[in-house]
Amino acid sequence: MEVAGLADRVVAAHCHGKPGIMAALRAGVRTIEHGTFLDDECCDAMRESAAILVPTRTIIEDMLANKAVVPDYAMAKLEAIADTHAQAVTRAYEHGVTIAMGTDIALTGADLPNSWGQNGSEPGYLVKLGMSPLEAIEAATASGPLTVGPQAPLSGRLAEGYDADVITLDADPLADIGVLGAPDHVTGVWTRGRQVKGA
Repeated sequence: MEVAGLADRVVAAHCHGKPGIMAALRAGVRTIEHGTFLDDECCDAMRESAAILVPTRTIIEDMLANKAVVPDYAMAKLEAIADTHAQAVTRAYEHGVTIAMGTDIALTGADLPNSWGQNGSEPGYLVKLGMSPLEAIEAATASGPLTVGPQAPLSGRLAEGYDADVITLDADPLADIGVLGAPDHVTGVWTRGRQVKGA
């Protein structure tokens, strides 16, 4: 933590259990990734230290939906923690912990579970766990850059001085958050003001 701070960097902690979460928070981490066994004490400590939860619900949901390709040992773990993780995310939200979107996506290939291009499903899972559609969109946009501290890009907001990173959709995500998880609904993409998808 000290060395990271000297380089204007923040630290993310991959934590499932409470002892690891509390140790990481005492050390001053910026984010808790997963947070499966967050309890009230963890949530209070996160809020007090301005730590951010990155729940990565997508990996759990995708693997549970694709049991045939998940090794037995991994499926046993997933089935054991799925409900606990969902409750932890809801608890964090109810305690006012800042939540940022993350997915743990690791594969390339549209035919594979948990693959790139499915990132937009995470806001839908956050809504199922208690957030409003607008709060879930904020977790995916404005809260994302907060996870990298001083190194954060000027992105995630439609504001003067920020990068013009924008998508357009053919449907209203506030009415149906699921449209963010369906790439066919994305009609245009701009990165730093340059259009990279769409007419």
